[in-house]
Amino acid sequence: MLRRRLLLAAPAILAAPAALHAQGAWPNRPVRIINPYGPGGTSDIVIRYLAAGLERAFGQPFIIENRPGAGGAVGTAQAAAAAPDGYTLLITNTGPLAVAVSMTPAPNYDPQRSFAYITMFGGAPILCAVKADGPIRTLADYKAAAGRGRDAVTFGSSGIGSVGHLAGMLWAQEAGVELLHVPFRGAADAQQSVLGGNTVSLWDTLAAHAGGVRGGSIRGLAISSEARAPVVPDIPSIVEAGFPGAVASNWFLLAGPAGLSAEITGRLRVHLAAAMADPAARERWSANGIVSLGDPSPAEIAQFVAREAARWAPVVRASGA
Repeated sequence: MLRRRLLLAAPAILAAPAALHAQGAWPNRPVRIINPYGPGGTSDIVIRYLAAGLERAFGQPFIIENRPGAGGAVGTAQAAAAAPDGYTLLITNTGPLAVAVSMTPAPNYDPQRSFAYITMFGGAPILCAVKADGPIRTLADYKAAAGRGRDAVTFGSSGIGSVGHLAGMLWAQEAGVELLHVPFRGAADAQQSVLGGNTVSLWDTLAAHAGGVRGGSIRGLAISSEARAPVVPDIPSIVEAGFPGAVASNWFLLAGPAGLSAEITGRLRVHLAAAMADPAARERWSANGIVSLGDPSPAEIAQFVAREAARWAPVVRASGA
């Protein structure tokens, strides 16, 4: 309903104030969207598709800049420090906004004060996977292998403090075993390490690895959700596998620096709502294991981020991240 109201309100929202026209209506030059992770991850899957739609809608390039580091905190901090003129946006997720605040006593941004939230894109469960032709075939096998000794099983993720990292540690705590975490700069690097035999497994967003599962290069052992995902129906949920306390989700949203005008925010929400309502977009989301989290307002997104930060804080402390 909110998406419908936004679409109906589009003519009024898209009409920029006279003062804005006097300076040159936004956008009159390329817009950059900072992705605080490396290429090939879920953030790329989400934003590259939508950026093409924004380019068609606004008639300007929307350029993706990958700025990985520190579990997404580096690129997120750069976006927070940018001018709130609409020419720097940020696609980010659970890690920088709900996890990093518990990992770093004084991060270079405040999730509640440094950003103007625009749109929630959706969420994805975490996949636990191994090389397809390896000896580990089930989560029970995985637990048995990890139980053979300290650090007997390694796992990769998209970085220290990423939801994949914490989901892996959360499962290990519940299973009563120890895993050795190996951080990477993005999902593609983590998967390549598994395929090359350098790490035993990965815990990372399902959306970034669904193609590898379907292609047969990696074997999914479980996904960190309560139910199976239609995109990979043969992989059991973490609850089904016997670990209900390890349910976790990685969510994705678009933000700008604090102070971004309501006019620009509104225009972006209108066009993104239209893009995400497109059947091709819904099919793409489903194919990558991304599920809708509704259409919260900017204020509701800020409240959601605060709740998630409170939820993940004890997990971060227990993980040692």
